Amino acid sequence: MEAAGYTTLTRQSGLLKEMQVLANNIANASTTGYRQEGLVFSEYVVRTREGPSLSMARATAHNISMAQGALTATGGTFDFAIEGEGFFLVQTGEGERLTRAGNFTTSATGELVTLDGHRVLDAGGAPLFIPPDATDLNVSGDGTISAGGRPLGQLGLVTPADRLDLVREGSALFRTDGELVPVEEGRILHRFLENANVDPVLQFARMVEVQRAYELGQSFLDAENDRMRDALRAFTQS
Repeated sequence: MEAAGYTTLTRQSGLLKEMQVLANNIANASTTGYRQEGLVFSEYVVRTREGPSLSMARATAHNISMAQGALTATGGTFDFAIEGEGFFLVQTGEGERLTRAGNFTTSATGELVTLDGHRVLDAGGAPLFIPPDATDLNVSGDGTISAGGRPLGQLGLVTPADRLDLVREGSALFRTDGELVPVEEGRILHRFLENANVDPVLQFARMVEVQRAYELGQSFLDAENDRMRDALRAFTQS
């Protein structure tokens, strides 16, 4: 295969990956706290011995959007939304994880947990407990939870020191191997949830563009294959 074929194949591979990312965004457009994802392409250029330089594009990194999602009032006692920067900190079987999905509940032992059963952590990294007899639950903007005027704890609100360290796990969880820092300016809203920050219309429009670009690349590969086959046939018949 000639250089043009290899270049087109790397482009096709990147377009296929982007199509998968777009499809995942659209599928999670109604997932609470979902962060839209994009694909970052890089270009590798090398000088050839003869003729023009060779350029090859690769899809090398995922870009996670931190745009604010729409906030919806739910009235749920254990529903929380973050307005501004930051993530809730939760404890999973694989370690601490970050999430913007604040649709929590309580376990049989009174721990505040996610719908998957992961414990929600406070500002100091400890589990939060809500007594079964707690009434008149109130949450202030800094995440302090109180019942009957008595403070119970404070929701932890953190962010990675470097957002490029974020790695998606599932639809609403993220992990990072870097440092976590407290968020000072984020605000927690009680009885609200944050919707996914996905614009389905724009995602569908981009999907159409990617599909057309992929079909164009495939047409080139098909034509190149026919050209080489005809050349080999002519050579063997000569």
